[in-house]
Amino acid sequence: MSEALPVVYLARHGETAWSLSGQHTGLTDIPLTERGEHAARRLGARLEGRPFAKVLTSPLQRAARTCELAGFGAAAEVDRDLVEWNYGAYEGRRSVDIRAERPDWDLFRDGCPGGESPDQVGARADRVLSRIRAVEGNALLFSSGHILRVLAARWLELEPGRGRSLLLDTASLSVLGYEHRRSQPVIRLWNDTGPPA
Repeated sequence: MSEALPVVYLARHGETAWSLSGQHTGLTDIPLTERGEHAARRLGARLEGRPFAKVLTSPLQRAARTCELAGFGAAAEVDRDLVEWNYGAYEGRRSVDIRAERPDWDLFRDGCPGGESPDQVGARADRVLSRIRAVEGNALLFSSGHILRVLAARWLELEPGRGRSLLLDTASLSVLGYEHRRSQPVIRLWNDTGPPA
């Protein structure tokens, strides 16, 4: 009888005022909206009863509060590598406004002036994955959309920029896993915002 392969659950934080308005929210530490808090509790109901050997959260309050409201605050460790992409000069700006000045701009190709490049975010994602792969058992990560998209791309052994193809909604749940005894990393579930199972 074969032992179940470990899986990594990715939980994107609940809604904030800036995720609602479409503003890039990197290091600006803003709270969840009331609706975001409700969605975080619902996320907890969806995760109820699942055992995790490791729970990590971004230090930013939107992720840490989502983790707490989902019921995992007491078990969570803060991992600074899970902080959202540093958008530099584009912090607080919407993509449509940036593209009015730079029509060909692509975050996952160009990064941000005064902020991080895709490769820098990819290096942080790699460090998180290295720590997670050393854990015996399942892991749960709470963070923000763009870093989680890059992390999933790196899990699949793709370039960080391939995260552009992996859209994530707020308070969504995704699952990374393996096929064939850890020889093939796969996505088992992506961007699920459904009701509790």
